[in-house]
Amino acid sequence: MAKETMVTYLDNYLNKKIPDYELALDWNTRNHSFEIAFRIYGENKGQVEIDDVDGVASEEEIIEFEDAILLVDPEKSTYDSEDFLAVIPYEGKKGMKKNELTAVVDYLKEVIEEGQSDLLDFLADDSEDAIFEMKWDDAVFKALIKPTDSSYLPYPSY
Repeated sequence: MAKETMVTYLDNYLNKKIPDYELALDWNTRNHSFEIAFRIYGENKGQVEIDDVDGVASEEEIIEFEDAILLVDPEKSTYDSEDFLAVIPYEGKKGMKKNELTAVVDYLKEVIEEGQSDLLDFLADDSEDAIFEMKWDDAVFKALIKPTDSSYLPYPSY
């Protein structure tokens, strides 16, 4: 059996832990990064005009919101942290501790579920100053890291 790596563990645990949402795991070998993208949807019943972060207006009946977190090798990865909900470092070829990867997925599930609820509340709010944004709290994420399995899952070989 092949040795478990960061990508195999993430793929399996994401599918097990977050089966009800649209997810994509993208391993960018050139950038030494792993992007976990997700989508949530909400019905815009009143087809109210909504401006996105770039100022693009939409009156679509179904609003789609996509965001992502990025796992990076601080020595080799290049990225703009503004493009991601969270950027989490790992330790190069050594990889990342299994309990940390578990906490990433566990907290991501909470963030997505809360984001889905907040999106629906936002769409139901007809005030002009209503704002929707996803939130990732590093302190909450770190508090979810259990001391149980701190063995490393290595960065995969290609």
